[in-house]
Amino acid sequence: MSTTTARPKAADSHPTSKAARVLADRRLPVMVTAALFLVMYAAGLSRYQNYGFGEAQVFLNLFIDNSYLLVAAVGATFVILSGGIDLSVGSVIGFTTMFTAWLVERQGLPLVLVIPLALGVGALGGFLMGYVIHNFEIQPFIVTLAGLFLYRGLCLVISKESIAIGDASVSSMAQTQVSLGGAFLSIGAIVALVVLAAAFYVLHYTRFGRRVYAVGGNEQSALLMGLPQGGTKISVYTVSGFCSALAGLLFTLYIQSGDPLHATGMELDAIAAVVIGGTLLTGGSGFVIGTLFGVLVLGLIKSLIQFEGTLSSWWTKIATGVLLCAFILIQRAMTARRKT
Repeated sequence: MSTTTARPKAADSHPTSKAARVLADRRLPVMVTAALFLVMYAAGLSRYQNYGFGEAQVFLNLFIDNSYLLVAAVGATFVILSGGIDLSVGSVIGFTTMFTAWLVERQGLPLVLVIPLALGVGALGGFLMGYVIHNFEIQPFIVTLAGLFLYRGLCLVISKESIAIGDASVSSMAQTQVSLGGAFLSIGAIVALVVLAAAFYVLHYTRFGRRVYAVGGNEQSALLMGLPQGGTKISVYTVSGFCSALAGLLFTLYIQSGDPLHATGMELDAIAAVVIGGTLLTGGSGFVIGTLFGVLVLGLIKSLIQFEGTLSSWWTKIATGVLLCAFILIQRAMTARRKT
C-alpha cells in the first residue's frame, strides 16, 4: 500500500501587501503632490471658468509670480536632501534686494556688474555656514539661524528705509517678456526653469548628486564608503546661498526695490514647498521636480484665494499649514514602513 505525502508549499514568508509596496515607493509623495495640483487646478477651472481662470496666461502667472520662490526652494532642496536645513534663505533674499538697490541707485554701478557681486556674496555666505557646520560640528539649525539674523541686520546697516530702483536697465529687464503664442513668460520665470533643469541634471546624473543623496540617506555609511562628506555638506550650503542670492535678484526685478523687510519668512515658504514636494526632512529621499509641484501648489492656493475675492490672504498660510501637516504624516508613514 503506497502512501502519498503532501509536498509542502513553498514558503511565502511575510508577503508584501499592495499598500506596503505603495508606501515604499519613493515617488509616492511627488505623485501625490502632482495629483493634488491637478485636482486643485481642475476645481479652479470648474468654479472660475467664467472669470478667465482657464486662460493660458493665468497658468503661466504661477511661474512668473513664484519664480524667486522656485529658485530659493531648489537651493533648499539640496540642503534638505543632505539632511540639513537652511533658515537664512529669506534674509539672504532680502539682503540681496537691498545690496542690489544700494549699488545700482546709490553707488551708480551697472547692473551687469552688480549681478555677479550679489551672487558671489550669497555663495560666500553659504560656503561659510557650511564650513562652520562641518568643521565645528554645530547643528545647521543654529548656524543658519545666526545667518538669518546676520543678513537681516546687514539689510538695516545698508538702509533702514526702502530703496526704489529707477535704473532703466532694471526696468527694461523686469518688463522683458518671452512670447508663447498668446501668452508670455518673464525673464525671472525663464531663469527659474533653467535653474530647475540644471538642478535636476546635477542631482540625478552627476557624481555630486549621488553624494548628496548618500550623505542625507546615511551619513555614517557615506563616511565608510569614503565619500567626501565635508566637501558635500559645504557644497550644498554654497548652492543654497547662491540660489538664495539669485532668488533675491529675481525678487528685485519683480518688486523693483530693496527693503529691509523683503522676503521675511520666505525661508519657511521654501522649506514648505520642498516638503510638500515630497523631499524627506530627514534627507536622502526626494526629487527636485517635486519641489516644482510644491511651489505650484502654494502659488495656486494664492491664485484661488484671489479669484474667490472674499477670503483673506491669511488663508494661504492656513492652507499651507494643513498641507504641510498632511505631507509630514505621509513621510512618517513611509519612513516607518521602510524600517520594518
